[in-house]
Amino acid sequence: MSVSITFTDAAKRALASIVAQSERQLKLAFDTDGCGCLVDGVPVLWLVDKADDDDLAVETNFVPVLVERSRLIFFDEAMTIDVKPGTTVFQLKSLGQTLNGHMPLVEVKSGDER
Repeated sequence: MSVSITFTDAAKRALASIVAQSERQLKLAFDTDGCGCLVDGVPVLWLVDKADDDDLAVETNFVPVLVERSRLIFFDEAMTIDVKPGTTVFQLKSLGQTLNGHMPLVEVKSGDER
């Protein structure tokens, strides 16, 4: 399955300085922590030090975004990352649905459990 991710201009403006200053990578993850089982989860936007072994780098119109190969099934083929006006909260949308309408950018350190 191939995945396409597009950032809106507003999302690019909101993320540009954060990504540049941190020298870290964006990761679109499917977080199942506290959701009950492995098929229940929510898409989240992480800022990570490095890619994990299972990560695929997806080219976008902004910066490459890491996505776990084993979690691709939970995402739509074409998605857009936007920012809620007046906030620093992001939204993940596709043509048919909003996958996460309230997606903060979470800084995940290498030693953190993921």
